[in-house]
Amino acid sequence: MWPVALWRLLRVFGHILRGLLIVYWRMPGVDERQRMALTQDWAARLLAAMGIELVVHGTPHAGAKLVVANHISWLDIMAIDAVVPARFVSKAEVGRWPLVGKLVTAAGTLYLQRERRRDAMRVLGLMSQALQQGSTVAVFPEGTTGSGHGVLPFHANLLQAAIDAKVPIQPVSLRYSDISESISSRAAYVGDTTLLQSLWWVVSSRGMTVHVTILAPQAVSHADRRSLAASLQELVDSAIPG
Repeated sequence: MWPVALWRLLRVFGHILRGLLIVYWRMPGVDERQRMALTQDWAARLLAAMGIELVVHGTPHAGAKLVVANHISWLDIMAIDAVVPARFVSKAEVGRWPLVGKLVTAAGTLYLQRERRRDAMRVLGLMSQALQQGSTVAVFPEGTTGSGHGVLPFHANLLQAAIDAKVPIQPVSLRYSDISESISSRAAYVGDTTLLQSLWWVVSSRGMTVHVTILAPQAVSHADRRSLAASLQELVDSAIPG
């Protein structure tokens, strides 16, 4: 499997370099629709370069929406972008990652300074503004990555952006499988795992597939965000095989 893994790594780094060329030469001056189309194509090609098959169940809601999904890996952003290109809310340190940080920033990511308590209010305002302007925004309400077995409790705070903007919430359930596990442990980016370790586990896996299940959009009118968070968590969790 080593030769295959090394070949995939070469393809990944080549695709990242291609992405940087897109950022510097094609992104400037494009409108939101074109930027999202470029992001969607790049994400789908990156999954293919890593040897990951993309399987999609369901169809996303058209127009502005807040995407909420369970969080397993850094791969989740590519998996969602390949199906529902979106502006993600992410921890600020992602923007400082070598090479990849520039690509994530170019995709319109909204960065949250977690160490600053009041920064969530700033990001909430930016999210609401983007949604009102017709964008799709995506968040991982668990706030951290899990093993892929079940879903951690959803935090309610960022859901307020959809309520304020009066746009639906699109729940998405993610699952990774491989040739030996229906819920792949090789995809999980948890604990003390480094990004390079995770990347190696992914490219050296056999038959890895990401299953993206698009669930029915949820209305937010007159919604209580805490009750909404609980119902969304249950919906996303129910789509993961027991």
